[in-house]
Amino acid sequence: MNPDQPNSKRESGDDRRVAIALAARQIIVEKGLEGLRTRDIAARVGINIATLHYHVPSKEALVALVAESLRDDFKAQALRHSRVGKSGLERLHLEFADFRETVADMPDLIIILTELVERARRDATVAEIMLPMRDFWRNQFAEIFRLGMSDGSFRSDLDPEAAALISTGAMSDCWRQSNPSLSMLERVQTELERSFIRKS
Repeated sequence: MNPDQPNSKRESGDDRRVAIALAARQIIVEKGLEGLRTRDIAARVGINIATLHYHVPSKEALVALVAESLRDDFKAQALRHSRVGKSGLERLHLEFADFRETVADMPDLIIILTELVERARRDATVAEIMLPMRDFWRNQFAEIFRLGMSDGSFRSDLDPEAAALISTGAMSDCWRQSNPSLSMLERVQTELERSFIRKS
């Protein structure tokens, strides 16, 4: 082994998995999850079926790879805006801004996430992979509301779990409309904030 290239195989494999995930995501956007075919993914990546199955040997592995790529994108976005030392209200503003940024700059992520969560309703395999992602998002909001209740940003009688469900559900539903717009999303977020903040 060349000591100057100790990770070349691993990096090549990682690059291939990234390419597979991106190809799968493009097909989900174009055709939905029902239209996802391994042959189409292999053709887009420029590999044969055997090589594709080496990296993603099953439907579960493919969905997990797509979910992993979504998590990586959302994590990278969150890291661009530090939450350290922020109040509950300030963190809520950041979460709202991140969602607006996603639908403005990366709308495919919302389409793919929605498609997979919908499929999870009738597919236990997909549910096992996707529902923890959805629950993590809701739990982030619940933590924000708990912080805001303790620092005085939000009403003291707020139900954090219910508020989290209302927030994530409202934003997701807003972007699933036939003619979604950032202006409507901002209006929804403004109304959500008004219902949660402590009145002076």
